[in-house]
Amino acid sequence: MSGVPWESVIAVLGLAVPVIAALWEFAMAGRKRLGYRVQMDTAVQDSSTSGPEPRVFQPMQWDGRPLTDPSVVLLRIENVGWSPIVDTDYVAPPADPVGVSIAFPGRRVVGMAVTERSDNVPRSFFVPDRPGFATTDGVISLPKVILNRRAHYKVVAVLERESDFREPEFPRPVVTAGVVGGVRDGTIKKTEYFPFASRPVRWLLAILVLVSVAQSVSTFARGEDAVAAPLDCAEGTLHLSGSTAFKPVLEQAAAQYTKTCPGARIPLTGNSLQGSVPGLDALAAAGGKAELGEDEGLGDRLAFSDGPKSDGRPQLLPRPVALSLFTLVVSEDTGVRDLSLKQVRDIYAGRITNWEQVKGEDLPIQLVSRHPGSGTRTALEKRVLDGRPLPAVTTNDCRSLDTGGPGRCEVGGTPELLDAVASTPGALGHSEVGSAVARDDVRQVRIDGYPATLEGADQGAYPFWETEIAYTYGEPPADSIAAGFLRYLANEVGKDIIRSKGHRPCAELDKPLVCRPSGS
Repeated sequence: MSGVPWESVIAVLGLAVPVIAALWEFAMAGRKRLGYRVQMDTAVQDSSTSGPEPRVFQPMQWDGRPLTDPSVVLLRIENVGWSPIVDTDYVAPPADPVGVSIAFPGRRVVGMAVTERSDNVPRSFFVPDRPGFATTDGVISLPKVILNRRAHYKVVAVLERESDFREPEFPRPVVTAGVVGGVRDGTIKKTEYFPFASRPVRWLLAILVLVSVAQSVSTFARGEDAVAAPLDCAEGTLHLSGSTAFKPVLEQAAAQYTKTCPGARIPLTGNSLQGSVPGLDALAAAGGKAELGEDEGLGDRLAFSDGPKSDGRPQLLPRPVALSLFTLVVSEDTGVRDLSLKQVRDIYAGRITNWEQVKGEDLPIQLVSRHPGSGTRTALEKRVLDGRPLPAVTTNDCRSLDTGGPGRCEVGGTPELLDAVASTPGALGHSEVGSAVARDDVRQVRIDGYPATLEGADQGAYPFWETEIAYTYGEPPADSIAAGFLRYLANEVGKDIIRSKGHRPCAELDKPLVCRPSGS
C-alpha cells in the first residue's frame, strides 16, 4: 500500500462493493433458487390461561379421535431466483414424482392441504390422486411443481405429538429439496420476510455508508483548499515584479493561488511592484546571476509589464496576459469631462495651459505623471501622444505645484498619482481604469467622446490601452511555480480575477492579435 493514496483505495472500494453486489444478485442469485418459509408453527392451546398446564380451546379431533398435543404448521414454498423452475430441474430421479419433502420430527401428520397458490401455479398439481402429493406419518410429499419467477404456494398441516417423543418443544420442520444448477448446490433455501431489507442488503448499505464516511473524513482531513487544488498547483516561492497598474490583479490572484495550492508562496512586499521597467530590470538581473543551462529558465520569477519591453534583453520571453485599459483623470474642480485627442496632445505639448481654453474652469493645468519606466506613462506617450515625450518636470514635490501657473511633477506608483491628482487643483494625470474607478475624488476623462471601455479599445475607437505582458527569463520548466501561475491566470478563475479589475483576458478579445507583443 506504500505510495497509494487512501482516497484512491476508498474510491475503488466504493465502486467495487456495488459492482460485486450486483454481480451476486444478477449472476449468482439469478440462477435457479428454490426456497421455503415457515410462516406459522404453533400448538393449538389456550395461551390466555395461566397456570403450569395450558388448556386447549376445544379438544381437537380428527376423524372423531382426540389429538394428542396438536399443532398447526403453515409453510410457503417459492421460487426466489431469477429463472423458472420446471419439473426436470428437481434433484430427483425422473421416475420419482416427489419434488419436495417436509418432515416434522416428533410429530405425525394428521392432515394437510394447499391453501394458497400463485395464479400461474395450476391447481392440478395438488389434487388427491396426483403422484407425489401425499402424507406418510411425519412426512409431507409435494410434487415437482412448475414455478415461474416469484411464484409460490402454501401448505398447511395439522399434526400431533408422537407417543414416544418426550421433549417439551418440537424441532423445526425439515424441508428437503433441490434444483439442478441452483445456488449452493441447488439445495432448498430457508427464506425470511424483511420489512426493511434482507441481511445481505443491510450489510451492503452499511459498507457503502462506511465508504462514504471514510471519503468525507479523508476530504476534511486534507482540507478544503487541497480538495480544490488544480493540476497547475506547484510548490515553492514565486517572486513577482513589475507593473503597478496590474498590481490589483496580481495581489488577488496570488492570494487565491496560494490558498488553492498550500505548497505555494507568493510574497508581495512594498518593493515588489514598482513599475514595468524596474520589474524587467530585476528579472534580467536575477537571470544574469543564475547559472543556467542552455535550455533552462528561471522557474520562480515573473515580471509584468504594461506593453512590450525595449530592445536589448533577448532572454526575456513575453506571454501576453490581458488588455489593460488606462484613463486620463482630473481633479473635481477642472470642469472638464471630455477632451479631443488633439486637445490632449496640445496640453502635454504646452500649447494649452489653462482649463478655460477647453471650456473648463479658470485654473492652470497641473500635470501629474509617473516616473520614467512606468508602463502607464509609456502607454500614454506611445498611444495617446503619438510618441512625443512629456514636458519637463517643474518640481520634484507634487505638493509644491504653483497654482499660479502650469507645472508638472512625477510620482512612483498609481495610488500616489491618484492621491496627488485628487489633492491638487487643476490636476491632470493618468491611471489604469480599475484604480481610477475605485476613487470618488477624481474624475475620468473621455477621449474624443469615447469612455475607457474594453469594447472601444478592441474596436480601435479608444486609444489609451496596452497589452499586459508577463515576462520570464528563458523558458521556465513546465512544472515550475512560474509556469503554473501563468496557466492559472489563463484558466477560468484567473480570467474572472482579470475581468473583475477592469482588464480583458487576451483570449476573449474579438481581435486577439491586439494582444500580440510586437517589438518585444
